[in-house]
Amino acid sequence: MLLVIDVGNTNTVMGIFVDDQLVHDWRIRTERNTTEDEYNVLVGSLFTNAGVRVDAVRQTVISSVVPPMATILDAFCCKYLGHAPHWVNAKSYTGMPIRLPNPDEVGADRIVNAVGAYHKHQRSMIIIDFGTATTFDAISPKGEYLGGAISPGIMVAAEALFMKASKLPRVEIIEPPEHVIGKGTNEALKSGIIYGYAGLVEGVVKRMRAEMGGDPMVIATGGLAKLMGTASAGIDAVEPDLTLEGLRIIAAELQRQTDRTAARSGEVRGQDGSAVEGLRPQS
Repeated sequence: MLLVIDVGNTNTVMGIFVDDQLVHDWRIRTERNTTEDEYNVLVGSLFTNAGVRVDAVRQTVISSVVPPMATILDAFCCKYLGHAPHWVNAKSYTGMPIRLPNPDEVGADRIVNAVGAYHKHQRSMIIIDFGTATTFDAISPKGEYLGGAISPGIMVAAEALFMKASKLPRVEIIEPPEHVIGKGTNEALKSGIIYGYAGLVEGVVKRMRAEMGGDPMVIATGGLAKLMGTASAGIDAVEPDLTLEGLRIIAAELQRQTDRTAARSGEVRGQDGSAVEGLRPQS
């Protein structure tokens, strides 16, 4: 089994793959002040409820935009899974060319999304991730990361509005209202937040299309992707598991690299990655 983890500022998404199939996934809050033992209690509970054996996990690949989580997850993986995780960033994964002056500035989640989307569609794309921040990433027809744009996330902007305007109530951002012209404060807030962001998405996508040329496909992912896919006319496809799928693809590429290295050194490895003594690859 493969365990993939994407650590965001608000939520952490985990998934279990068997071969190429995502068999379980979970979304939990990102807790920066936890310990590896507390993390094991949480993950162990999720695994038990899903019927997953912890000792069946042979490989772990992680993308993260929260640096404090690195020490926690490293310790958790080594202590309870029996192996160190692979951390995805611009230096550790070079399978996608990053056409920026400083590739290290690109968040790991954005790289992973780009890998997952390009592997599936093989064309120019604009990927929108609706998370704590809303990110827009441009991918060339050759699979090159060209850059993008970042705006405050929907919930971040909404929370700022509720905090600064004392008379405005908090509203649930679940589905678009039936009408843009709200007939009450709650409807007006939902309309302004959801359709306002739809306009932001359509405007940024239009400008990015003009700079990229051609007809890039627009893909939405992240926690609010389904909502915005309904509200915005500029989104072609909603792929909520895109980040997990990107991590799986990177994990498979890493395994192939390991196998090639083992073959060159004369080793044959078992399914758990350990060397099988007394065997040599056939010529």
